[in-house]
Amino acid sequence: MSQGRIPEEVIDAVLQRHDIADVVGRYVNLVKQGQSLKGLCPFHSEKTPSFYVLPEKRIYKCFGCGAGGTVIRFLMEIESIPFPEAITRLAVEANMPVTWEAGPAELTEEQRDNNVLVDAHEFAAKLYHYILLSTSEGTPAMEYLRGRGFTAEMIETFRIGYAPKSRDKLSQLLSGRNFDLELVAKGGLLIARNEGEEYIDRFRDRVMFPISDAKGKVIAFAGRAFGDVQPKYLNSPETPLFHKSNNLYNLDLAKPAIRKTQQLVLFEGYVDTIKAWNAGVTNGVATMGTALTNEHAVAIKRLAEQVIVCYDGDNAGQNAAYKSIPILEKAGCQVNVAMLPDGLDPDEYIAKQGAQAFVRHIIEAAVPSMKYKLLYIRRNFRLQEDDGKLRYIHAALNLIAEIPLPTEREHYVRELSGEFGYSYDVLKQELNQYRQKMRIFADNGDNNDIPWNNVMNESGKAESASPLHPAHYNAEIRLLDAMMHDKDVAKYVEEKLGEHFLDDVHAALAAYLYAYYASGNEPNLSKYISTLQDDRLERAATAISMTESFRGANAQAIDDYIKVIIRRDRQATLETKKQEWMQAERSGDALRAAQILQEMITLEKQLSPLLNKKQGSGEEGVE
Repeated sequence: MSQGRIPEEVIDAVLQRHDIADVVGRYVNLVKQGQSLKGLCPFHSEKTPSFYVLPEKRIYKCFGCGAGGTVIRFLMEIESIPFPEAITRLAVEANMPVTWEAGPAELTEEQRDNNVLVDAHEFAAKLYHYILLSTSEGTPAMEYLRGRGFTAEMIETFRIGYAPKSRDKLSQLLSGRNFDLELVAKGGLLIARNEGEEYIDRFRDRVMFPISDAKGKVIAFAGRAFGDVQPKYLNSPETPLFHKSNNLYNLDLAKPAIRKTQQLVLFEGYVDTIKAWNAGVTNGVATMGTALTNEHAVAIKRLAEQVIVCYDGDNAGQNAAYKSIPILEKAGCQVNVAMLPDGLDPDEYIAKQGAQAFVRHIIEAAVPSMKYKLLYIRRNFRLQEDDGKLRYIHAALNLIAEIPLPTEREHYVRELSGEFGYSYDVLKQELNQYRQKMRIFADNGDNNDIPWNNVMNESGKAESASPLHPAHYNAEIRLLDAMMHDKDVAKYVEEKLGEHFLDDVHAALAAYLYAYYASGNEPNLSKYISTLQDDRLERAATAISMTESFRGANAQAIDDYIKVIIRRDRQATLETKKQEWMQAERSGDALRAAQILQEMITLEKQLSPLLNKKQGSGEEGVE
């Protein structure tokens, strides 16, 4: 159930009574550097220190993986504990009496319903687990699991259970505990019959694998038949709790290992993930009943820099692996692909070759994404024939041309040259022709997101490593930085701009700032960050607070930043209106087209003074 809010004065006292350097120093060997302390980041693997603690600001920041926040966030991440537990631990250490009570939190109807559904899923998980372990009904399922190589530890760790054959066992028990069966049916555990007069269990006679959210709460199930029952696999449907496009199986258990290694292993299914965990791959997750999505990739990138795709070795699995590469790379992940022989899946390979061989010969031997793509496409050519060989080389050079780094391109061209005996210079010349064609397409508006040139500039940094942000994005950062350190600036921005920041994260940070100051608080960076209680927002606020060059902006600069944001907002609105006007024109709706045209004229009049007097200091980047 939900937990009441811990009083702000308690949070503030915890922050005041703890030296962040002392707490972090228990886990990280810190060395003084100027007014800060630095060390090797505990959240990802690195050889050169990029982790800094700033005692005066009471925050930490890693410039490698992006981790950052207050001492509370640090303890939550390093110990994998929730916010209330971190507060309690720190309070006890500071000899503070833990006297606050978890009063009733003000929840929306949706939040209350979701809490009920979580409770129902947790109850179902316990019921299925009990039936598997402690009843005769569960004996056949237990024998099936043992035959598949599941140990008692695996069954316990992943809370595996068994849904009995009875059509309404779970329904009856939930009803007896006063659960709203109509709501539970919306949550996917039950199915309504006879227009809601009867509710039966969705899962029957199946081995049950609970699916948890990132906090470890059960939100769905994967059911597997072990007899002749069809369908063989049955997962929970889309519900208010469970969204297949962004949920990852085992993320709650794998998160500590992922953050520590900055590496994530991506599997296709839950059985592969469990078997790999037992083999020592504790940073594995899986998509559930759907192909990898952009939402999955974004969630993965927040946790890890490198992804190893370990899909089944059959054609379907390898096709899925190939399709996953651009999705993950677009999100900014470094992608390697594990190669399973003889069409085996990870579960089968581990059973045949053992855990050690799986880790050493499959996971650790995963090949870079470009190497995999070259191996993947060569299956379509008859390399024993000259024509097939030439067509493969042309196709390979087309792929290699997409690589932004010159040294990496040279590596693969030399491999082609060595394997097939063609001159390196000739292959390079053809490669350059492909790249020239790609530049032409890019100049014409095609594929503009592909970074063609990632060579080092004179400063020794990759030019594409720090891309220019649009002017409005930089303006929002500068405003937020000033607002976090000046209450009057925040009040002024609230009057002029409100929550109309264009970036969602920036809008959320601004909203929290307004509420923070409205509660009577004074500027206090660590105290403000502690109110966010969201990893993504805390990282963003910490990063913004360290952009000291933006601080101390005068009144004119503040107005200029606001104008940049308003201008971009109205430009975006005008662009949308133009599309609507064109659509109305094409459909012959003259009245609607005239109305939209009048709106466009009004917007253009509002934009005119903003475009005629563009401010200077906030105009970095491109619009």
